[in-house]
Parts: sequence; structure tokens; C-alpha cells
Amino acid sequence: MLINDIHKENFIGRLLMVLAMATFAVEDSVIKFVSSALPVGQILFLLGLGGASTFAGLALIRRKEVFSRDIFSKPMHFRVLSEVSGRVFYSFALALTPLTSTTMILQATPIVVVVGAAVLFNERVSTLRWAAVLLGFLGVLIIVDPASDSFSFSSILAVLGMLGFAGRDLASRAVPKSLNILTLGVHGFISIAFAGAVLSLLLAEPFIWPDFSSWLYLLAGVLLGTIGYSAIVSAMRIGEVSAITPFRYSRIIFGVAIGVLFFGENITLTASIGCVLIVLSSLIVLQLSRHKEDQDDFKSADEE
Repeated sequence: MLINDIHKENFIGRLLMVLAMATFAVEDSVIKFVSSALPVGQILFLLGLGGASTFAGLALIRRKEVFSRDIFSKPMHFRVLSEVSGRVFYSFALALTPLTSTTMILQATPIVVVVGAAVLFNERVSTLRWAAVLLGFLGVLIIVDPASDSFSFSSILAVLGMLGFAGRDLASRAVPKSLNILTLGVHGFISIAFAGAVLSLLLAEPFIWPDFSSWLYLLAGVLLGTIGYSAIVSAMRIGEVSAITPFRYSRIIFGVAIGVLFFGENITLTASIGCVLIVLSSLIVLQLSRHKEDQDDFKSADEE
């Protein structure tokens, strides 16, 4: 691939990642709102059903195939399992813990993805970029403070959800290129609906018919989930993982702002310090990427 193509894909991938994080942060607030009226399993089922129907409708309009032999590949199996575990554990965490703390714990995802990309895809990650990602992870640890009493079982649910989402992102890069975003969206949301149905049966949750406001929240969740899902899958299938993934940290800005403004949650001094480190790590990665791109451009011009 040409150097200029990589630069362009990295830039587009970063924009898509920020868009995905913004929509997912708002979707989290929607799930948290509606969880006070509906069981978590039912929320997952309805969101999954709505998202799958949306992607299937778009696929039919654009004449894209919904089913393919490639959906039975090992990366797709791993992706579905990761999607289910990530959604289930994270949705429980949203229902049981403050939105700000859950969002902050989720910010450990980039380091898991970068490590996975280096191990699974043999992607070269510079020492400075590793340092920047680790700086962001340090910020997450300061926020979570695992040595304190606040790191409870509910916090562990958020950690398990984070690991599931990291696995989904890595699998998105490994799935066959023949599978388009719409196909991945259909099967991804079907797995979420299936997980919600199984969860409702296991927990013996009664079905509650949503009222008008709950339907509005659910429709908003489907719309946001569709946009965010499309954006993050696209971001993870182009460019360099280590150059794009750290921009997942932008979610903390959106999530904390929503938690403070709409849920009245408070931010401690240590959490503020952690947020600063996380934002700083993203800025460092951006600057390193720009510096690398400038060097590559200079070498390319010199060779010509």
C-alpha cells in the first residue's frame, strides 16, 4: 500500500473512531435511562432486533447479501462471542454503576487492542506509541483505583465488557474482506438479540411492554447503535490499528460530560487527573502519527 494511502486511511479511521465513541456514549445514556423501566435482557433483545432489522433493510436497498459462507469463519465466530459477552456485561454495568465510572473503565480497551494487533497481526508499534498508550492506561488505573473499596463486582462487570469489545474490534479486522459492513451489522445485532433472549430466560425476567417514552429511548438506541457500529467497524478495517485505536479514549470526554450534565454524577480530583492523562495520550499519538507521516512524505519526495 502507498504511503499516502496509509496516511489517508489513518485520518479517516480516526474521524470514524471519534464518531463511534460519541454515538456509543449517548447510546450508553439511553440504555441507562431505559434500564430503570425495562430488564437488561429485554433491552438487549429489542436493541438487537431493531439493529439487525435496520442493517438488513439497508442491505436489501443496496442489494448487498446478508448471508454468506464467510460468516462461518473462525474470526466471525470469535467476533460473535466477543460481541455477546461485551454487550451483556457492559449493559449490566451501565444499569448497576454510575455512567462516568463505567465509561472510564471502558477506556482500557485501546491497550488491549494495540497489544492484540501487535501479537495477532504482527503490526509494528513504535516505542513512543507504546508509551503514549500506556500513559492512557495509567490514567484509567488512576480513575478506577483498583485498590480502593469502589472497585467492586459491578466494576468487574465493566472490565469483562471491555474485554469483549476489544475482542470484537480485533476480530473485525480479521474477518474476511468479502463481508461488508451491512452483513457484519446484521449478524452482530442478531447475536445481541439472541444474548438478550437467553439472558431473560436464565434470569426469568418478565416481559414488560415498553411505554411511549421507553419506545422513544429504544428507537434512539437503535439509531445510535447503527451509526456507531458502522463507524467502528469501518475504522478497525482500515489504516493502522495502533494509530487509530487510541482515539477510543475520546469516549471518556463524551461519557463523563453526559454523566455530569444529565445524571448529576460527581468527578473526583483523581478522576480528573486520570482524564487529563488519557486525553494527553491521545494527543501524543496524534502528534507522533503526524510526525511519522511528515517523515514518510519527505522520504517519498526524496526518492522521486
